[in-house]
Amino acid sequence: MKIAVLGTGYVGLVTAAGLAEFGHSVVGADKMADKIERIRRGEIPIYEPGLGALLAANLRRGTLSFSADLAAAVQAADVLFVCVGTPQGDDGSADMAQIEEVSRLIAENLNGYKVVVEKSTVPVKTSVWIKRTISLYKKNEEEFDVASNPEFLREGSAVEDFLHPDRIIIGVESDRARDLMLRIYDRHKDRILVTNIDTAELIKHASNSFLALKISYINLMANLCERTEADVELVAKGMGLDPRIGARFLKAGIGFGGSCFPKDLKALIKIGEDLGVDMSLLKETDRINQARVRLFLDKLKSALWILGDKTIAVLGLAFKPETDDVREAPSIRIVQALLDEGARVRLYDPKAADNMRELFPEDGVRVVYGASPAEAAEGANALLVCTDWAEFLDLDLANVKERMANPIFIDGRNLYDPAAVRALGFEYFSIGRK
Repeated sequence: MKIAVLGTGYVGLVTAAGLAEFGHSVVGADKMADKIERIRRGEIPIYEPGLGALLAANLRRGTLSFSADLAAAVQAADVLFVCVGTPQGDDGSADMAQIEEVSRLIAENLNGYKVVVEKSTVPVKTSVWIKRTISLYKKNEEEFDVASNPEFLREGSAVEDFLHPDRIIIGVESDRARDLMLRIYDRHKDRILVTNIDTAELIKHASNSFLALKISYINLMANLCERTEADVELVAKGMGLDPRIGARFLKAGIGFGGSCFPKDLKALIKIGEDLGVDMSLLKETDRINQARVRLFLDKLKSALWILGDKTIAVLGLAFKPETDDVREAPSIRIVQALLDEGARVRLYDPKAADNMRELFPEDGVRVVYGASPAEAAEGANALLVCTDWAEFLDLDLANVKERMANPIFIDGRNLYDPAAVRALGFEYFSIGRK
């Protein structure tokens, strides 16, 4: 099939490469010509394991190309995947300006029947506005359908998620659109759920908000554990053994971040409020998550008393491992709070340091980026772990301790065995454990 992917951000690049791998003829289109040229040269603007190889393979095969001519891409395709941004407003609502812009572009270049597929995460009822916009601005009587096909890509494993999905949601309003969408995903037809469009649009927000709720729930249990002799790791294990609950997303820590969970949670709250639904459960989920950073910093203050003029090493800046994404990462609020208190920070992350530098430029005094965890720990009064990168498990903690001014270790992701770390001479603090 001839497919155009409109927008070459995180979702767009993975979608374009994945659909090309399925054997379709795919054009990734973006109005940013310089970005398209860099992608053609093999310069991938994001870190995502396996994405570069997948793009390169399909560019060589000829099933994938990239273009800055969006009008031509629309005209040549049978199916249009809309993968533009829907940034969050101050009230939690999604900014739909880019969706409207693409809808008008499609309308102006509609030269035959096409299916317009919402791939971006959008509020329920967005399809109504896309349909209205295209109908208002199209210049002929050509027919089209709108469909919803929400993405469920986890940063760090997005390529695997696309190529081997656990489910594919397709929301349609006509048999013609349904049949085209089923052809696109024919190799995974046993994993497809077909719904109406409103249902498909809502599933993405509902899924991410539920996972966020699980994380906030186990963090609430961690607060209880810290006031008793209970161990949150064993509480989570005992809960997870129940197949009705499952073990995933029951990991206590400093809270969730990233481009999806915080944004989708707030968006669903706003959607519900606009529709007159009591969303207090999800509001509390957000409140608990926001409080995690304050509670984490309270641990640091209980160990150091005064943070001013102290040097704090922060290991892990990305919101999760296997990505360079720092959007809504707890580390941002932690670093900002430390600087506000007058502390100096020494930062390390294997992939996200460059993105963090855009928020906290290195000045050689108050903000320093280490080339390794050990270098970041040099002269530190305390060491904070904020991302559970696998490489941190292989640290030579004895060497790290020797480099530090004070052996204070605060583990925000419960990466380490408390007894083993304390045996090395650290004062060790974690989440929901003694």
